Amino acid sequence: MALKAPAAGGSTAVSPKLRWFAVAGVIAVVVVLVATAYGRGTLPAETRDPGALVRWGYGVAQTLQNIAAAATIGALVFAAFIVPPVLRGRKNAGRAGSAVTAAQIAAADEHPAFSRIMVLASVASLTWTLSALAVLVFSFSDIAGVPVSGSPEFAAQLTSYITELPNGAAWLWVVIISSVVATLTFGVRSSAGLGAAALLALSGLLPVMLIGHAAGGSDHEQAINSLGLHLVGVCLWFGGLIALGVAGTALGKDTAAVLGRFSTLAGFAFVLVVASGIINATIRIEIPAGLASPYGILLMAKTVAAIALGAIGFLHRKRLIPALSVKSGNGQATVLLWRFIVVELLIMGAVSGLAAALSRTPTPAGEDIRPALTPAEVLTGYLLPPELTPERWFTMWRPDWLWIAFALFAAYLYLRAAQRLRRRGDSWPWIRSVAWLVGLAALVFFTSGGPSVYGRILFSAHMLDHMALTMVVPVFLVLGAPVTLALRALKPRTDGSRGPREWIMALVHSRVAAIVTHPLFVAANFAGSIVLFYYSDAFGFALREHAGHELMTVHFVITGYLFVLSMIGTDPIPRRAPYPLRLLLLLATMAFHAFFGVTLMGSTTLIQPEWFTELGREWGAPPLEDQQMAGAITWGIGEVPTLLIAIGVAVMWSRSDARETRRSDRAAARTNDADLDAYNAMLARLEERDTRGRGGQA
Repeated sequence: MALKAPAAGGSTAVSPKLRWFAVAGVIAVVVVLVATAYGRGTLPAETRDPGALVRWGYGVAQTLQNIAAAATIGALVFAAFIVPPVLRGRKNAGRAGSAVTAAQIAAADEHPAFSRIMVLASVASLTWTLSALAVLVFSFSDIAGVPVSGSPEFAAQLTSYITELPNGAAWLWVVIISSVVATLTFGVRSSAGLGAAALLALSGLLPVMLIGHAAGGSDHEQAINSLGLHLVGVCLWFGGLIALGVAGTALGKDTAAVLGRFSTLAGFAFVLVVASGIINATIRIEIPAGLASPYGILLMAKTVAAIALGAIGFLHRKRLIPALSVKSGNGQATVLLWRFIVVELLIMGAVSGLAAALSRTPTPAGEDIRPALTPAEVLTGYLLPPELTPERWFTMWRPDWLWIAFALFAAYLYLRAAQRLRRRGDSWPWIRSVAWLVGLAALVFFTSGGPSVYGRILFSAHMLDHMALTMVVPVFLVLGAPVTLALRALKPRTDGSRGPREWIMALVHSRVAAIVTHPLFVAANFAGSIVLFYYSDAFGFALREHAGHELMTVHFVITGYLFVLSMIGTDPIPRRAPYPLRLLLLLATMAFHAFFGVTLMGSTTLIQPEWFTELGREWGAPPLEDQQMAGAITWGIGEVPTLLIAIGVAVMWSRSDARETRRSDRAAARTNDADLDAYNAMLARLEERDTRGRGGQA
């Protein structure tokens, strides 16, 4: 393959030429056509044929949608987190730890790599919008079995598909999100704006997660979670690789730094892709029998390609990137590096085609779910668990891979940061590390263990889970002081880009942080959200929908974390209440929780009766009695952590007074009680003046 040789006396960075991107696209299209024909070759003939355009164009449009989405996300992540926005040494650029704003970029010379990546983001997001629109039309035509046409009948049926069926609504949301992202790429240049655009682009993956094989599997909730992790990993990895190839020679002397940052991101993405792929495979097909099916063979081909890409990435990190960091003699390493990137792009093109083909290839067991055998299956998607006993709190598990992945990554990053401090000669209290790990272990238990399993069946179990996620898990996480550890372990960047440390500092000092960590806000949110949640349809949404259940967990954990952080946390926040106000707020929230618990205990109206009375549960307490038991849990068990937090506030208050006393004593010792002598002299002068005044009056 022809690559540009290093220029004499100039930058040694070389990049794959544009034609290699075209070759990767051609490979993706060829692979999806061949794989689709192979995967669907064993299906019986369709009763209603949508036509050749849909049969072959559907997979091509889906491949383009996948590649464009990944390229958009990768470009925005590169622009917001990895590539310097301006050239070093120019005006307003290169100040250590500073974030470059849009005005500074306009005043300075924009980095050529940043400019290329923003062009990529604009082109890719527009392509994403158009290809998602094509997928929307083709998916309807494929399901309805009617050819694409411009007739009023086709338009009317397409409208019904969008407004009435989940698949149509999901692809409509993808079109809307991608079009908004495309608009932002033309006008946003600040780090904060690009970060928000990247998060919005990632949210465009959510509708895709909720449809397809994952939504129709036997363990649909965990299939959706693993698919979501898989899509995020692929987009960060593949999209980042595309952005890296587009930046190419424009990186110049920043090549080694940018590659190092991307290598770290790609390493996490690789773990996500492989682990989630294995989980998804075990959920969708029987192993090893299912591997002999067309779906299994395509899946194995995709797995082999992913492992090959991981091996190339490992070679980058261990050999080529260190060689690029050397100022001299790295020309050959640079050429070899970009050759490997070309190979990665070609393999990624094939993987994209395989992914699109897999989405249209039926699993060996078929796409239809077996008829629900119980009312619980109709509502929850799972069989009713056996009667709750004390030991089943710990033996019943339904892994929530989203929170398991979060806990594993959070534990790894925390321990790695603590180890970095120790290697540097700094200390980090081991008790904080233990608290952090205990908090993560508790988070996994209360999202995957017995409280979570029975929380969909019993209101009392759900309330126990709620109290733990809000008042137990956050205590341990806050005691771990993760923000303080990160700020001490992470190095500030000097090239004007915003890395993890800069983003943490920006978030800590942002207006949003000032609002959500304000003592009055956290207390009102902590106490008031429980009423708003249970006495609105938010509770029903969390019971019925998997997305609602995950959002509920996020809300519980974040609400509790912010409250505990404002009370006993040591991590920096914009404003911390004085100790008397903290105790007052704790007493107020304790009283409010007690009032809510007593209200539930005396309630004669069942909350969400259409759910708790239709599960077909014949064991345990009746629904209303179980709800009253939930009130007792809120009142009794929920107050214990609050009381412990109050004790913690009192201890911190006492220690603060003791430190202030010692500080005053040290200051007095240094000045030989100069402040006290000055105060006594002032009193003497006042007394003398009063004496003179009385003498004059006499």
